[in-house]
Amino acid sequence: MNIKKALITDLPSILPVYSYARKQMALNGNPTQWGNSHPSVEALTSDIENGNLYIIENCGQPAGVFAFIIGVEPTYREINGAWQNELSYGTVHRVASGGLVSGILKACLDFCESLTPNIRIDTHKDNTIMRHLLEKEGFHECGIIHVEDGTPRIAFQRMR
Repeated sequence: MNIKKALITDLPSILPVYSYARKQMALNGNPTQWGNSHPSVEALTSDIENGNLYIIENCGQPAGVFAFIIGVEPTYREINGAWQNELSYGTVHRVASGGLVSGILKACLDFCESLTPNIRIDTHKDNTIMRHLLEKEGFHECGIIHVEDGTPRIAFQRMR
């Protein structure tokens, strides 16, 4: 697998990955986290313009997509619980697999860790698959944060 920064011209090939991920989330008991339209084209465009959206390619095809932002995540300022530390960190958002290959989250996290050893991520309580994978990857549950629309998410952190 190869990871590259997404370009605006990649958007048409990225959207089906998110569509597939939304369907899988709904089939696995998590229909509300992303609903039918998250992440929006506007959010993905902003991620691309800010240099924060990445594509995981397999044989030249998009197999996964994620956003990675180094710096303060505004929704992480308040947590019902406690982060492992207050060191500089990177945040993974909008990670999705297109179902072509396994290991998308691990590839994403390995890449992000190559940029900073302190990683934070959050997910919906009903996203049991992601919660299991994060625990498998050595993340610790730190508490509850609230995303921009006010809904709660379980916050995780890993420091290597």
